[in-house]
Amino acid sequence: MNSSLLVRACRGEPTERPPVWFMRQAGRSLPEYRKLREGVPMLESCRRPDMVVEITLQPVRRYGVDAAIFFSDIVVPIKATGVDVEIQPGVGPVVAEPVRTRADLERIRPLEPDDVGFITESVQTLTRELGDTPLIGFAGAPFTVASYLVEGGPSRHHERTKALMHSDPDLWHDLLARVAQISGTFLQVQVAAGASAVQLFDSWAGALSKAEYQRFVLPHSAATLAGVTTVPKIHFGVGTSEFLPLLAEAGADVVGVDWRLPLDEAARRVPGRAVQGNLDPALLLADWSVVEAEVDRIVAEGRAAPGHVFNLGHGVLPTTNPDVLARVVEHIQG
Repeated sequence: MNSSLLVRACRGEPTERPPVWFMRQAGRSLPEYRKLREGVPMLESCRRPDMVVEITLQPVRRYGVDAAIFFSDIVVPIKATGVDVEIQPGVGPVVAEPVRTRADLERIRPLEPDDVGFITESVQTLTRELGDTPLIGFAGAPFTVASYLVEGGPSRHHERTKALMHSDPDLWHDLLARVAQISGTFLQVQVAAGASAVQLFDSWAGALSKAEYQRFVLPHSAATLAGVTTVPKIHFGVGTSEFLPLLAEAGADVVGVDWRLPLDEAARRVPGRAVQGNLDPALLLADWSVVEAEVDRIVAEGRAAPGHVFNLGHGVLPTTNPDVLARVVEHIQG
């Protein structure tokens, strides 16, 4: 896959156009996905190789994107270590026994590759089915996963997370080190099975200040990515414009950028790195003339970086019309 458009762009090599894929392209906006998932809980679908393969392939068939993103969830690897976590519809991940003390942390064991044999099977099957289309592996970043563990579920203010971080930094760092091992092993398993690149996804990092991220998170995100040595690494955080250089410092070959910052400015902040992004997913619901103009602007701004992977500034929204995504792909691919 070294000659694929995606891998070349990730490595900052010249490409005739930016490769295009979409975060959450596999999933909830597609009617074929909703039909397949009827009556099947989210985490069960992530553990069944037949479903993982089909869901991952659906947007590749429909859109002709330049890469597939592995269908999974950020809590899959911690679930595999024995953490009692479920994804409640309309809520998100809910942890039965949140981590608040050292005894709570001790219940979470490291992840072994054999714990996720279903991931190896899924990736191996996918790489055969995808042919020349590269597969991007996926994992949640330590801060975001730890936030769910500490809060017990989604949180608007991350108050328990920040309180623990500052009040008991030793416990905090030990927790993130454990999560980094789990997420890092999860990525390594996918690469060993054939993934051509990986993305580390930090949904909640934007809740932190730059100083907090540097002190409490950066070393652990770096540890997560350090074990991936043979394929390009994409590091994406939401609301992280003010510390994009730290995402790059964590070991990213490609820095994902949300819609809040123009790509040419992002490229200036992370010199020498490829960038990924960054169409506002909400704008996919606007008139096509608006979408087309935004796509053209982003493609032009992306030329300021050594490499540009076209994507959204966050995941595809459930209300998105798949035909619009298909039109975006067609427009970029010419």
